[in-house]
Amino acid sequence: MAPVSLDNPVIRSYLFYSGVLGLKLLGTALLTSKARYTRKVFANEEDARYSGGVVKVNDPEVERARRAHLNDLENIPVFWILGAIFVTTGPSASVATLLFRTYTAMRFLHTIVYAVKPLPQPTRAIVFTIPFLLTVYMGVNIIIHYAEGF
Repeated sequence: MAPVSLDNPVIRSYLFYSGVLGLKLLGTALLTSKARYTRKVFANEEDARYSGGVVKVNDPEVERARRAHLNDLENIPVFWILGAIFVTTGPSASVATLLFRTYTAMRFLHTIVYAVKPLPQPTRAIVFTIPFLLTVYMGVNIIIHYAEGF
């Protein structure tokens, strides 16, 4: 079986979890919007006027949701890039699926403990570090796999 084929369960798993993460990323944007509208604090004058709110760029609840969204924007695209390359290395389907599934679950948990129901440290650090290390694992495997012949 060719490593890059829709018949390959690793590719299908990667595509599935990438889609879930894409929707999750959109969801964190909605968390920020919800926080802004609930608290009636906005970053732009026209939004504040339209919604009967005020311009405020340091509201703690809005900033917490915004930081969770920024964290996704910093980490999920790296997963997409390294994951796409990782699947070309021919990993076992069970290992790759476990890696993608765990990464996705931890990113959801990260948002929950960061912006939905904040929990004390080290909870957020743990649910950040696990997917971070999984991404590093993929990157290292890519380098090792493709370093052959250099």
